[in-house]
Amino acid sequence: MSENLELVRSIYEDWERGDFTDASWADPEIEFELADGPEPGSVKGVAEMALSWSYRLGVWEGLRTVPDDYRELDEERVLVLCRFSGRGKSSGLDLGPMGLEGACIFHIRHGKVTRLAVYVDRAEALKAAGLTE
Repeated sequence: MSENLELVRSIYEDWERGDFTDASWADPEIEFELADGPEPGSVKGVAEMALSWSYRLGVWEGLRTVPDDYRELDEERVLVLCRFSGRGKSSGLDLGPMGLEGACIFHIRHGKVTRLAVYVDRAEALKAAGLTE
């Protein structure tokens, strides 16, 4: 297993438990992109990533992201096909039964994630990665 794949798997160990607090894996100038979904956008830097992500976490109870498959796209990119679960705090919407299948693309250089793109639409992530399901 490559070092990049090991790094991404270790990130998901926390995320599967709903723990999004550790950002030691992130490059200080990371580009964090919510590539699709209700509020797409991009920020730069660990502090901005944390702020952006905590805002989104704040509307969910028990948000988790569970990996289905890891794919090394090349020497610097890892694609993770995943499922999201959690319940909307205001709406009560439960993501689990919806089968919300998304993906993340990690760009890694020198042992740090330099770019992370999060997709709630798996097809969009596959397209961005130059793949089809």
